[in-house]
Amino acid sequence: MIIFGTKVYLYQLAILTLVCRHCGYSAAHTLRKHVTKFTLFFVPLFPVSTAYATQCTFCGMEQEVTKEWAEQAQAHTAAAAGGEVYGQPQQPYRHPGT
Repeated sequence: MIIFGTKVYLYQLAILTLVCRHCGYSAAHTLRKHVTKFTLFFVPLFPVSTAYATQCTFCGMEQEVTKEWAEQAQAHTAAAAGGEVYGQPQQPYRHPGT
């Protein structure tokens, strides 16, 4: 018997102040990287897909962004914070539909 599947890992890259498209408030948005990894016997082996998104801390709306925009926003935030870089993994998260 072979046990395989996927697991989603979340990385918080930065915290940005943006105007939310959904609620219209100027609020903090977390910039996150979602990495889906293929697992074999519960051991993550290699990434299958990567996506970037921002989430409004006021209303909770999540919006996908491009990799280029995410890297540029992270670099700008790190420069403003004196070189502090985010990106440590949070708890593995499995989407309810997977």
